Amino acid sequence: MENFERVTIVLAEDDEGHARLTEKNLERAGIRNKIHKCITGSAVIDYICGEGEFAGKPHISDTLILLDLNMPIMDGYQVLEKLKSNEKTKQIPIIVLTTTDDKREIKRCYELGCNIYITKPVDYIGFSNAVRELGLFLSVVKIPNGV
Repeated sequence: MENFERVTIVLAEDDEGHARLTEKNLERAGIRNKIHKCITGSAVIDYICGEGEFAGKPHISDTLILLDLNMPIMDGYQVLEKLKSNEKTKQIPIIVLTTTDDKREIKRCYELGCNIYITKPVDYIGFSNAVRELGLFLSVVKIPNGV
């Protein structure tokens, strides 16, 4: 994909097993992008907006976020709301990747501005396949330059 190699994938996932599985299956799908892991929602905001340990070093450009909803400190809904309501960050593509499959929660995420909502299957093989398919999707999707 044109310019996708420059995109940093922010993997917002507090479950280390899910994070490793996601990285492994993205790699199997041919995705070789840099992956920055965040285990809390507030860490995502700090990284993207240049706050906390990233003070003065925002990572707004060329970023895509894979966002779990159930994270400590600041959940995925709060992350979505904060990033999509900010003029500087609202164009960052956010893919919700979570186990929650409640239709009201899915609707809420789209209302908050998520670009894609993917429910993680609970079984290992299903989850692996879903992430691999996500990787194939990412290999053809276009991300705006300089987001």
